[in-house]
Amino acid sequence: MAENLPLASVRVFELGSNIAGPYGTWILAALGADVIKVERPEGDDARNWGPPFWNDSATIFHAINRDKRRSVYDLKNPTELEALRTRITQNGDVVLQNMRPGAVVRLGLGSAALLDRNPRLIYCNLHAFGAEGPMKDQPGYDAIVQAFGGVMSVMGEDGQAPVRAGISVIDMGTGMWCAIGILAALFRRTLTNRGGIVDASLFETALGWMTFYAADFQATGKLPKRLGSGVRGIVPYQGYTCADGFLMIGASNDRLFAQFSNALGHPEWVQDERFATNPQRDAYRAEMNALIEKTLGQNTSQHWQKVLNAEGIPNAPAQSIDEVLDHPQTKAVGMLQDTGDTGMKLMGLPLSFDGARPPLRNLAPNVNENSQDD
Repeated sequence: MAENLPLASVRVFELGSNIAGPYGTWILAALGADVIKVERPEGDDARNWGPPFWNDSATIFHAINRDKRRSVYDLKNPTELEALRTRITQNGDVVLQNMRPGAVVRLGLGSAALLDRNPRLIYCNLHAFGAEGPMKDQPGYDAIVQAFGGVMSVMGEDGQAPVRAGISVIDMGTGMWCAIGILAALFRRTLTNRGGIVDASLFETALGWMTFYAADFQATGKLPKRLGSGVRGIVPYQGYTCADGFLMIGASNDRLFAQFSNALGHPEWVQDERFATNPQRDAYRAEMNALIEKTLGQNTSQHWQKVLNAEGIPNAPAQSIDEVLDHPQTKAVGMLQDTGDTGMKLMGLPLSFDGARPPLRNLAPNVNENSQDD
């Protein structure tokens, strides 16, 4: 029940659409907050980001908008706009907005206007490129910022075109940062009785994810290479082709490498000066990987999983989503939550409290719903 969840007494107003902001407010909703999703009469753009669709909206909308209430306001109507301002400042604890740059200020829904009415309000801005700088008024999306922030420069195979991460890692990551900032501001409010402003942006999230690549470049002056399934600075740590498929292996230190070499029947690799330490293996990455591939290609991925598991070597097949959903481990951790439709389960919050995961309480609001009661 919501009243037993950590944020049960918190009311959040979501001003925005798409993925980043709604993902942040979904985290708060899953933690028990009363999240009011403020929508235009025609609804959030993400409702139409399909196919596929389920219950009259795109599946992506359902995945990140459950456990919220929908309130419809025509922001071009001064009366409705003032009613929204009043409702937020009289009844709200938190605002998270990811509207186009400048829109909330023009509408009188910006942080300065609302905090002036209610100094205890916590107001989170989710920008594209940041609160300051020459690009602060420029709009952006996940894929745009994956490119601009350098993330795509390290994705994919060397010598090939840049590749976007298949998940909305920048959008969802920024939503997480917003939730973290809001939680910290809520805690601070218990000490000071004052709210404040939290700022996050897609670009800053991309920069945050690029942290060790930034350090690498400054230390060496060399641009990072695309390594496909591999990882910079650690060998062996990537996917290898077995006789029948792909197996990801992580022998990430010298102890594991010695166990790995023995498991594959090549204890002499440890004695080879090219492979004796991780930095040396990284220097001879191509040679090391060629030997591993030759060995693994002699048997099936299932065979090698058993061999490596017996030696405690981290490994896993590259599963497709149907395999992931059907795996006993997925079922055991209880991430999949019932919707009432036997053909649809939604991923829950990746957190548990005292052994219990916050439940899915309600599906995403229907486009015809309009709850304006507090």
